[in-house]
Amino acid sequence: MRRAGARLALAGLLITAAALAHAAPCVVVLHGLGRTKLSMSLLAHRLEDAGFEVRNLGYPSRTGSASKLAAVVGEGIAACRRDGHRPVHFVTHSLGGILVRAYFQRDVLPDIGRVVMLAPPNHGSEIVDCERDAGWFRWLVGAAGLELGTGPSSLPGRLAPLQLDIGVIAGTVSSDPWFSPILPGADDGKVSVASTRLAEMRDFLTLPVGHTFIVYSRDVADQTVAFLRDGAFTHVMMQR
Repeated sequence: MRRAGARLALAGLLITAAALAHAAPCVVVLHGLGRTKLSMSLLAHRLEDAGFEVRNLGYPSRTGSASKLAAVVGEGIAACRRDGHRPVHFVTHSLGGILVRAYFQRDVLPDIGRVVMLAPPNHGSEIVDCERDAGWFRWLVGAAGLELGTGPSSLPGRLAPLQLDIGVIAGTVSSDPWFSPILPGADDGKVSVASTRLAEMRDFLTLPVGHTFIVYSRDVADQTVAFLRDGAFTHVMMQR
C-alpha cells in the first residue's frame, strides 16, 4: 500500500511538473496614472495573440500612495501562479512601471521574468515639480502622482536598481502645448525621453508615439513581444 501510494504521489508530481513545463508564460499588465485596465485591453489582446497568458489588472491609481498601490504587483504574481504559469513577466504603462520597481525593492523571486516599461517616469517628471502646489493638479494626480517629482526625495529618486531584465520604450511625439515646454529635450507630452531610462535596463527604444497612445501602437506591441521572448527589441520597425 505504501509503495502504491508513493507511486501515485510520484505520478502526481510528474503530471504537475509536465503541466508547468507546458504552461504558457504569464504577463501581468499594469496601466498608468488616471487610467483603468480598459486602456490596456488592446495591448493585452495582442499579447494573448502572441501566445502569452495575460492578467490585465486595474488599481485605483489616484487614491493612496505608490507603496500602497504597489500591492497590485503581488496580486498579479499570485494570479499567474495560481493557474500554474511561469515565468511571470510584466508590461507596464507610466506609473505602472514605478509600482513594479517599488514592489521589487524588497526581493526579486526566481519565477519573475522580464519587464517592459512603456513611457515610465523613472526619474520623475518636471510637470510634477512645477504644478504640485496647484489644487487642480493635486486633485487630478492624487497621492501617487505627487510622488513622481524629479528630486532626490521623490519616489523615483529613492528607488534602487533592480536585478531584472528590463526593456524601456519611450515616446517622442507630443501634442501637448501646455506641458511639453516644461520637459527637457524630446518628450511624449508627460515624460521626457531622458527620464524613462534606467542604468540597469537591458534594452531601450524610442518610437514616434505620445504618452497616452503608446499603449495602442501596433509597433509598440510587436516590440514588447520581442523583448518578452528574446530579452531584446528588434530595432527594425515596419512602416504601417
